Amino acid sequence: MSPLYRRTANIARKHSRISVIAAAAATAGTLGAAGFAAGAAPWEQAVGNVATTAHVDSSSASGQPGTSPLFKAIAGIKTAHAGTPAAGGQLDVFRSAGPAGSTSPYATGDQAIVTFAAQEANVQAARQQAAKAKAAAQAKVAAAAKLKAAAQAKAAARAKAFAQAKAAAAVKAKAVAKAKARAKAAAKPYTIYDSVTPSSIPSGKAAAVYANGAYAASSAQTAGHGSVLWIDTNGSDPAANVLDVEPGDATPVGAAQWVKQRLTHQPKSVAIVYTMMSDWQQVKDNVAALPGWMQSKVRYWIADPTGTPHVVPGSSATQWYWGNSYDVTTANPNFVG
Repeated sequence: MSPLYRRTANIARKHSRISVIAAAAATAGTLGAAGFAAGAAPWEQAVGNVATTAHVDSSSASGQPGTSPLFKAIAGIKTAHAGTPAAGGQLDVFRSAGPAGSTSPYATGDQAIVTFAAQEANVQAARQQAAKAKAAAQAKVAAAAKLKAAAQAKAAARAKAFAQAKAAAAVKAKAVAKAKARAKAAAKPYTIYDSVTPSSIPSGKAAAVYANGAYAASSAQTAGHGSVLWIDTNGSDPAANVLDVEPGDATPVGAAQWVKQRLTHQPKSVAIVYTMMSDWQQVKDNVAALPGWMQSKVRYWIADPTGTPHVVPGSSATQWYWGNSYDVTTANPNFVG
């Protein structure tokens, strides 16, 4: 390594701008002093700073003032820039200061300075490449994070949809269970209370009251009961639910006529005939003359007051208790429809 390169490198380490200016000075050697004359005042000041630094560094190293070739070269550049002609002698010190055909130490130092500047440029390029690589890596990490967030959002949406579907299924299952419970309860026989005085019937229970005759009830008297059957005592009201066939009321022959009238006007309903065990067969004989679909809609409510809950075979309901305030009947689920 030449003495000039060592000194230049030492100066560059102390003054970071010198490496750039020294490279410029080396380039100026090929351009001539005229190229530097076009520079602005800041360039002159920078060259002056470098020259002073080089001079001081040379004096410190050798103990003699102004002995540095770098100082001499830069001083020549500065003089030329100030207006004093520099016919290339001082600038040429960067190229050749020896006899023709030989390479001077200063030419070697000139090459070293150019090499040093190139190395500086390579370092900067490497730093730029590293910055680009870092930015690319950060972008890749950000993209991965974005994909992860999207996947998490999608999973959360699926979980929410599953929870909602599960809740809807639970509500539906609860409704089905209630419906089954109601159907099961409806499938069991139930109790009906009938009376000539509706106020005597227990509140909230299924009731049967008279639609006409001496004991006709009003709608207000049946308030508070779960269901109400209206009884026609003489066959004049086919809109009623039940026809009362017993001595003093409707007759077995009249029963068939009443069934026909009711089902003609309300074909989707049923026709309930209340009668005694003693009159039941005669009622059935008259009803047998009706069309088959009407016969299938007839329900028999038979009086058989044994005092024990039961349903007479072939009937849909049996009045098994006669009391002072009300009578009690056990009815099958299909009694009213």
